[in-house]
Amino acid sequence: MKIALPTPDAPLNIGTRGSPLALAQAYETRARLMAAFDLPEAAFNVIVIKTTGDRVQDRALREIGGKGLFTKEIEEAMLNKSIDIAVHSMKDMPVEQPEGLVLSTYLPREDVRDAFISPTVKSLTELPNGAVVGTSSLRRHAQVKKVRPDLEVIEFRGNVQTRLKKLADGIASCSFLAMAGLNRLGMQNVIASPIEVTDMLPAVAQGAIGIEQRIDDERATQMLAAIHHEETSQRLAAERAFLAALDGSCETPIAGLAELHGDTLRLRGEIIRPDGTESLSGEISGPIAKGAEMGHELALRLKARAPADFFDWTL
Repeated sequence: MKIALPTPDAPLNIGTRGSPLALAQAYETRARLMAAFDLPEAAFNVIVIKTTGDRVQDRALREIGGKGLFTKEIEEAMLNKSIDIAVHSMKDMPVEQPEGLVLSTYLPREDVRDAFISPTVKSLTELPNGAVVGTSSLRRHAQVKKVRPDLEVIEFRGNVQTRLKKLADGIASCSFLAMAGLNRLGMQNVIASPIEVTDMLPAVAQGAIGIEQRIDDERATQMLAAIHHEETSQRLAAERAFLAALDGSCETPIAGLAELHGDTLRLRGEIIRPDGTESLSGEISGPIAKGAEMGHELALRLKARAPADFFDWTL
């Protein structure tokens, strides 16, 4: 079926959060659609939607509801047709979408690594005893405490610019940001050092941009198919199945990374006690088409090894 492409008079409305990084991701999506269909910029509207997670900055995410806080208002706007598609950082996305919506499209994945950010030292090992680390990620919190139990970890909410200002103000000695976000913002200059995935396994879906749409929107379906990156989709199918089987949320320290090697997918996963005192890790490999099954299987293996109180709070 031939679709009516958007025009300046009837544009495609792209919903996004309002941070500089979220806007950069929305603009990348727009640029790819413009190139794929030879459309002018005026054929698209980028619409900023403020989410609960953006409005509430003085509490940890786990205290106010977890990952859905960055998507609820955007998804409501899509369901009421105020927007046509939504652009998300995939590591913020719940594993299930509201009825009527689907994550249909992924852009090529960026660098999956974490970046160590500090104005004074180049790595976590160089920090003096008792130094203060700022992060809003429970995964990073637990991973830091696992290797440096002497460090004090404090809550560090906000977008990239806000966190960098907190560092400059001396609230903490260091923090962590995703390499992907800094690359997309052209802010590589703030990176003290990239952290290899063997030292800090990243969050599930880190570095990936996902695009959500209404299931029954044929125009969006056909347009987004032109910019979909299948390799990223295959990797995220395994990672998100791993997360789903662990009932993962912002309340649990979970890391996972899938990589493709020829026709084989390799998935590594890790779960960590919130205080960093114990971690369990494993990996699984197999045919790419079985990625989701492998993600589920690896999660079950780690759960079988974990004590019943593994994720109990001791922070």
